[in-house]
Amino acid sequence: MNILVTKKLTKAFGDRKVVDSLDLVVEQGEIFALIGPNGAGKTTTIKMLTTLLEPSSGEAIIDGHDLATQTNEIRKIIGYVPQMLSVDGSLTGYENLMLFAKLYDIPRREREIRVRNALEFMGLSSFGDTLVQNYSGGMVRRLEIAQSTIHRPKILFLDEPTVGLDPIGRSVVWEHITALRKEFSTTIIMTTHLMDEVDKLCSKMALMSQGKLAAIGSPAELKKSAGGPKKTLEEVFIHYAKENNKGSDEDFSSVSRERKIAKRLG
Repeated sequence: MNILVTKKLTKAFGDRKVVDSLDLVVEQGEIFALIGPNGAGKTTTIKMLTTLLEPSSGEAIIDGHDLATQTNEIRKIIGYVPQMLSVDGSLTGYENLMLFAKLYDIPRREREIRVRNALEFMGLSSFGDTLVQNYSGGMVRRLEIAQSTIHRPKILFLDEPTVGLDPIGRSVVWEHITALRKEFSTTIIMTTHLMDEVDKLCSKMALMSQGKLAAIGSPAELKKSAGGPKKTLEEVFIHYAKENNKGSDEDFSSVSRERKIAKRLG
């Protein structure tokens, strides 16, 4: 069953199309990766699908709801963990989650147990009363995932969920994300530059370049299309990602943003 479908989804800023006629199909319960060079349009796509940016044209249907006319309904069934910090360091983990439980209109009688269960599920029970400013990078990410799923969304959007984390932190975060998928049948849609994560965790991937969809399929299918099963996903990435004439899609702001994220999670 398809839980998300886009048709010619487009976002333009002036004359520049950041996302250009994007067609995607995501099945319920899968882990779907959206990959591509910096500036390819991945984050803009996520922001449109999470109702933070209005598309310039095209359409998207999310769990039967039209992105153009049913944004409130869509917000109730999705969770979103952005690249930038989305928790308050001056509050405890418990207080952060309780705040989100109230924002998502979880009934008062359910809030306490829902927050305690979320802390336990993400391995943070012992740190619920600790100020978040004292958390490690991996703990911060787990708390952000906990607060974005406190209302048990059908779809969880993750924008670079493990950027800046060491291998142990990455492993722990993904252990809890995959457990979340199994426990609640949550569909995961993520962006990442880490091809080993895609290869290990994702059933399908879409590669964007310069705002357009360059390739879509399972990791095995894209390896085959790029030259054979012995190809790595890094080689697939290079094969499909058409760089601009400057040789890179990275600009000062994107590099600066990534370094800030890595610093605060490190």
